[in-house]
Amino acid sequence: MEEKDFKCLRCGTISKFPYEKGVMMERQCLKCGSNSIRLVKEKKKEEKKKE
Repeated sequence: MEEKDFKCLRCGTISKFPYEKGVMMERQCLKCGSNSIRLVKEKKKEEKKKE
């Protein structure tokens, strides 16, 4: 199981939590205690430049 960044929707704190695709896990913000935590999606490695 790998660790990924998760962001608290209440206070904005970003923390690392264990993550496995397809497995639901309850997570709680380490700062404010909220359970409104969402996975931070990774940006595309290569972005096309507008010319």
